[in-house]
Amino acid sequence: MSSLCGMNAQTVSDSIMRVEAEAFRRGLPEGLQSSQKDAILRAIEGDCEALERVRHGRNSKPPLREGVVTRDLSPTMRLYGPEGVGGALPLLIYFHGGGWTIGSINSCARFCQEVAASGKARVLAVDYRLAPESPYPAGLEDCREAVGFAFGNAAEIGADSDRVFVGGDSSGGNLALATALSGDECCRRLAGVVCFYPVTKAYPDGSASWGDYGSGYGLDADLMEAFNSAYIGHLKGDVAGDVNVGDLSDEALEHLPRTLLVAAGRDILCNQGREFATRVGAQRLTRVEFPQAVHLFITVGGQPEAFRRAVELTVGFIEGE
Repeated sequence: MSSLCGMNAQTVSDSIMRVEAEAFRRGLPEGLQSSQKDAILRAIEGDCEALERVRHGRNSKPPLREGVVTRDLSPTMRLYGPEGVGGALPLLIYFHGGGWTIGSINSCARFCQEVAASGKARVLAVDYRLAPESPYPAGLEDCREAVGFAFGNAAEIGADSDRVFVGGDSSGGNLALATALSGDECCRRLAGVVCFYPVTKAYPDGSASWGDYGSGYGLDADLMEAFNSAYIGHLKGDVAGDVNVGDLSDEALEHLPRTLLVAAGRDILCNQGREFATRVGAQRLTRVEFPQAVHLFITVGGQPEAFRRAVELTVGFIEGE
C-alpha cells in the first residue's frame, strides 16, 4: 500500500490499466488474429465456413446481471433496462464491434448491462448484417433503421426521445459516427455519440500508432486490413465519406452532435481517433485516452479497470456531465 502514497486516483487507475493490459496481451492466443484474418479472406472469396466458426466463438450470451431486465424486441434488437425503473429514460443505441464481420448483440451484452444497471439509461443493442456476405452499406443501413425504430417506438420502449444516443466500439464506433452524420431526419435528432477506439479511416493510416501497435495489442494491422477488405473491398477504392468519417470535410463534421470518444493509448487506431477529435473540436467532442490500455476492453474481458471507467464515462456523458 505504501507505494500508492501520494499517487492521485488517475495515476493509480493508469497503473492498474497497464498491469491488466499486459496480462491481457500475454493471454492472447498465439496465431489467433492471423487465423481470423485468413478466415475473413477466405470468406471474401466465397468460403465462409471458417468465418462462421469464428463468429460462433464470439457469440456466447453472458449471464444476466442482477438489477437488469432485458427484452428481445426482434431477432436483431435487444433492450436492456434497470429493474424496477419506469418512465422514460435516455436511450443508448449500441452497435457492437468486430470489424463489420464478426460480433453480435451478445458480444456487447456485458457493457450494455452495466450501463443499464446504473439506473440512468436504457440500452438498445443492434445486430446488423455482417460483411463480406453483406458489405457496405448493409450494416450501416441497419443501424440507421434502428435509430428510426427507436424514435418511432420511444414510448413503448421507455425512451426519452429528446435523449437518444448512438454508440459503439471499434467498427461499431465507426457505424455510430456514420449514423450520426448520415443526414437522415431521425439521425439529426440524436442527442449525442459515444464511441470507443473507433475506426475513422478504413485504410492503413501510416500513423505512429499504426506502426507501433500493429501486432500484439488486441488489433493487428493485418487483421484490420482484412476487415476493411470485407466491408468495402467491393468499392474498388471509391469509398464514401460515411466509411472514412475522418476524411469528411469540416463542413460535414459540423453536423456531428455532442460526442464522447474514449481511446486506448496503445492501439493502432489511437492516432486516427486523436486526429478526428482535433478536427471536430473540443466544444463538441470530448476525447478521453486511457494511455496504458489496448484494444478490445469493451467486448473482451481482461481489462476490467478500463471497462469500469468506460461505463462510468458513458453514464456521465449521457447525464450531461
